[in-house]
Amino acid sequence: MTNFPWLTALWLAPVAGAIVVMLLPAQARQAAKGVALAASLVVFGISLILVAGFEPGGEQYQFVESRTWIPALGAGYTLGLDGIGMILVLLTGALTPLLLIAAWRDDEKGFPGRRRPAHTYVALILLVEAMVLVTFTSLDILLFYIFFEAMLIPMYFLIGGFGGPDRAAAAVKFLLYNLFGGLIMLAAVIGLFVVTADIGENDRGTFDFRTVVAAVSTGELGIDPAIAKLLFLGFTFAFAVKAPLWPFHTWLPNAAVQATPASAVLMMAIVDKVGTFAMLRYSLQLFPDAAQTFAPLIITLAVVGIIYGAVLAIAQTDVMKLIAYTSISHFGFIILGIFAMTSQSHAGSALYMVNHGVATAALFLVAGFLVSRRGTRAIADYGGVQKVAPVLAGSFLIAGLATLSLPGLAPFISEFLVLIGTFGRYPVAAVFATVTFVLAAIYILWTYQRMMGGPVTAGNEKIRDLHLREVAVAGPLIVVLIFLGLYPKPALDVISPAVEHTLTTIHVADPAPEVAGGQSNGGGDQ
Repeated sequence: MTNFPWLTALWLAPVAGAIVVMLLPAQARQAAKGVALAASLVVFGISLILVAGFEPGGEQYQFVESRTWIPALGAGYTLGLDGIGMILVLLTGALTPLLLIAAWRDDEKGFPGRRRPAHTYVALILLVEAMVLVTFTSLDILLFYIFFEAMLIPMYFLIGGFGGPDRAAAAVKFLLYNLFGGLIMLAAVIGLFVVTADIGENDRGTFDFRTVVAAVSTGELGIDPAIAKLLFLGFTFAFAVKAPLWPFHTWLPNAAVQATPASAVLMMAIVDKVGTFAMLRYSLQLFPDAAQTFAPLIITLAVVGIIYGAVLAIAQTDVMKLIAYTSISHFGFIILGIFAMTSQSHAGSALYMVNHGVATAALFLVAGFLVSRRGTRAIADYGGVQKVAPVLAGSFLIAGLATLSLPGLAPFISEFLVLIGTFGRYPVAAVFATVTFVLAAIYILWTYQRMMGGPVTAGNEKIRDLHLREVAVAGPLIVVLIFLGLYPKPALDVISPAVEHTLTTIHVADPAPEVAGGQSNGGGDQ
């Protein structure tokens, strides 16, 4: 099993599926969607094989593939999986088939008055999936950067070619923000290549992630602190835009609203996770000292984003924009946990990436099903939906309760871990972040009351309940939310060794617990 190039097959499968789809005749719309779904299921199957073969207590990076790529630049085609990458690969592999099923009839809802090209639509989704999978598995910095930027192109066309009336402006804003972040990162990538010329006996730099991290950890690579801070900012700025972190978030609400629900979930639940994943892997491990220097600033921005996103969600009259703002709040929690730099906060952040992806997918897709029936996103136009569509309303409620981190549902344990881990090092930030428990209850329960409760508002009496295809999408997501809410151990068992490795690499220990009299039992940062 270990000799087979599973990681290459993982990302080539959706690429091959996209090529086959585009070669099909234009009239073969159903066949195109069927081929795309089959390709995504192959990816899911490979991800399950990887999960089965992954050893949480084994080598840090498993299923490693390494080939010479650009020798003159010290760049290689190097792939590998650690525990955090593993769970994100599984998230991507599991969500994409559900998104394709959810989007099965999107090509019949053209703007304006025309059918969308189904072939292009599903092929673009597969290409985004392939590029995301490369970023989660890449162990070469240049390879990561190329696909980090390349995924913007199919995502741009998904928003701009298949979205709502204002899709063009939303797509351009999405692209410009992320391209600018990528341009800053490119300068940092070049700078990193230059400073790594000191590693070993070679007089040229390298992009091998493991080599650079080992040199940083042992002190072999002595980067000038000022340069290290600039490089850290270059990498982290791009990741903060992608995530997004407040105040670099302004592209997200419009893009999420104008995209189709499936494309919006692909963006928020999968693509944006590349930004937070990259912070945990690249920002911290390549520039540990700079990361600790800027941690208070980034934590402050994260807390502002947590509260800002929740407050703006309460103020929304558009249900899809409301959900988009909740994601800004949740990404703040993930980033808070990353830069708190404790084992609990890191484990919570990594698990939150998965839980947010599942919860957001469930809530946004169910809301999308409702909007497609009623033809409006305005919360005020709804009312009494639970009387005419109880399964739809119940699914919306469970997904909404997960979004507010109700105990017993998956996001609760990840949010709790982030707060506990943060409190040990930044208690004020943790206390302020807990405000969102109240704010989240307001925006979810109030929205549910207005849309689903009360008498049936005129125009809603003919809303149909979820049919079999839609239940096949929402059902698995709700099952996962309940399962991970009650039993998160399997995911945490995979995540924890990777978290410990990261903290060991950057030479950070958990803060010592306080005891009576204000004394501690030793420990702390190293």
